[in-house]
Amino acid sequence: MTRKLYYEDSHLAQFTARVLSCEPGKDCYEVVLDQTAFFPGGGGQLPDTGGMNMARVIGAKERGEDVVHFVTAPMAVGSVVECRLNWSQRLRRMQNHSGEHVISGIIHSKFGYENTGFHMGEDFVTVDYSGELTAGRIYEIEREANLAVASNVPVRCWYPDKAELDALEYRSKKELQGAVRIVNVQGYDTCACCAPHVSHTGEIGMIKIYSWMRHRGGMRLTMLCGMDALDDYNARCANISAISGLLSAKPMEVASAAARLWKEHEQLKQKMGALYRRITADKIAALTGCEGNMVLFEPDLDMANLRELINAAKEKCGGIAAGFIGSDEEGYHYILGSKTVDLRANAKAINAAINGKGGGQKEMIQGTAKATEQVIRAYFAK
Repeated sequence: MTRKLYYEDSHLAQFTARVLSCEPGKDCYEVVLDQTAFFPGGGGQLPDTGGMNMARVIGAKERGEDVVHFVTAPMAVGSVVECRLNWSQRLRRMQNHSGEHVISGIIHSKFGYENTGFHMGEDFVTVDYSGELTAGRIYEIEREANLAVASNVPVRCWYPDKAELDALEYRSKKELQGAVRIVNVQGYDTCACCAPHVSHTGEIGMIKIYSWMRHRGGMRLTMLCGMDALDDYNARCANISAISGLLSAKPMEVASAAARLWKEHEQLKQKMGALYRRITADKIAALTGCEGNMVLFEPDLDMANLRELINAAKEKCGGIAAGFIGSDEEGYHYILGSKTVDLRANAKAINAAINGKGGGQKEMIQGTAKATEQVIRAYFAK
């Protein structure tokens, strides 16, 4: 049986332990210690990682009363090993998990909604609730959660006896059997949870809700806390600063500057569309009939107008009307049309000849080609 130090002290980052067993596993060794601070995962939180002597601990899991550590090198049974957690990882996970408890506790107390799902990913934390929330209420919840952080109230984790547990009102996502571990954020939440947590809410740091959406009749919130929220904030600031420079706008004015740029873009797109249509009409008017294939390289058109041109060209040629947009360096997009050749049946041979990919219908196919203009013209000239 492994003594679970992570329940006795969630801030224990280094410890020594005796090796009880070591067995080869899949791409690692499975090591059981007499005691451990490596949390094996649970309650939506992933297992800890870190080091054991000179080897890496890449994960852990519970197996009965033991915690099995997945280690990159074998450990001698009976030896005493030096263990260290990836503390930055553990702290960030505790910050996010404890922050979620604060948010969930506030939502439960104010609106009676249950937490129906919790996932702590590498980039964001998502939490599902049984009812819907407006944007205004979410902003209020976030503000109250950060006031809870500022209040630095204690977070207590313990196993109450049956009498105490029966008298407690606490949240739980599922029916629980056996001993129940309770996490209490003073004044904000009481919940059954098996994961390590911070000791006071001040350790959580900033709590930020980034987005929300309706989900299965309730609500899904996406959030980050503490150091993860700080890293994300710094990345967003760097991006805003870069956009600010590109738009020659103050950082807090980039949205309005981008809106103006987008409006100009749409206006230019409309003008470009009109120009494409005029060019296409002129090219269609200039088409002359031919008995064989017709090959058109049209760098001044887009695909929609190339299709219109090929639709007209296939009526004037006895073979294949082949239109290409692009360059030898970057490759080509193509549209082929024909009234006499079954293009779908011949697509494989055509693509093989022009180093292409694509397909479509009997009278028209489209795709991409990596052959040069010279090779393409030579093929269709046959």
